[in-house]
Amino acid sequence: MRVFRVFAGALLASALGYGASADVQCRDMSHAGNRYTVCEVDAAADDLRLFLRDPAGNILGQFPTVDDALAAEGKALAFAMNAGMYHEDRAPVGHYVENGREEMRLVTNPGPGNFGLLPNGVFCIRDGRADVIETLAYEADPPACRHATQSGPMLVIDGALHPRFLPDSTSRYIRNGVGTSDNGRRVVFAISENPVTFHEFGSFFRDVLKTPDALYFDGNVSRLWAPQIGRSDGGFPLGPIVGVVIDRD
Repeated sequence: MRVFRVFAGALLASALGYGASADVQCRDMSHAGNRYTVCEVDAAADDLRLFLRDPAGNILGQFPTVDDALAAEGKALAFAMNAGMYHEDRAPVGHYVENGREEMRLVTNPGPGNFGLLPNGVFCIRDGRADVIETLAYEADPPACRHATQSGPMLVIDGALHPRFLPDSTSRYIRNGVGTSDNGRRVVFAISENPVTFHEFGSFFRDVLKTPDALYFDGNVSRLWAPQIGRSDGGFPLGPIVGVVIDRD
């Protein structure tokens, strides 16, 4: 299976017009009986961005659409993942900033669903680093984010699991999220390959990936674009997308 995935990855990357050896490193991992795909990014070296709309204001919605848009500037999408919850029209539920322009304000009040399961947080991309920041801490000392997306709940907060996570929960979904290191340079994205609970997913970030802060992006709609391992998940249109941009060969 691994040989097939590597071969498929080379074919997909070749078809997209760039090499399979992108800077982003993706690998399969397992923990406590669950399987995950993990992609690691160096925020100080990689061109990490958020994507939502094209210049005309239309929702991009799909990984290949983002990749096609980048082709016009000689760039390509090396890695991507859905990056935060959205309404039916694909507009962000929470705070959203792209290229320094704010589309949606910070939401600090509790609410329904996973987003409102406080504490939630913001994934902030700025010069040389990226950080997961709890929402109230973000509000108290707003950083200069070039890109930002708010989601929830937090998975890990200062090394501790979200206080509402239950070890015996029966709520299982395919889930994806992001964790960051203290210095903001190491950014780790993960998607489960089988349904997992919040407690299991948060524990994976805390105990295995060793990220002191981690944020849940979504569940059930979770998707990944990783040509180097032959991964190009499709389906209905997404809202915010996070990705790494490289030169197109």
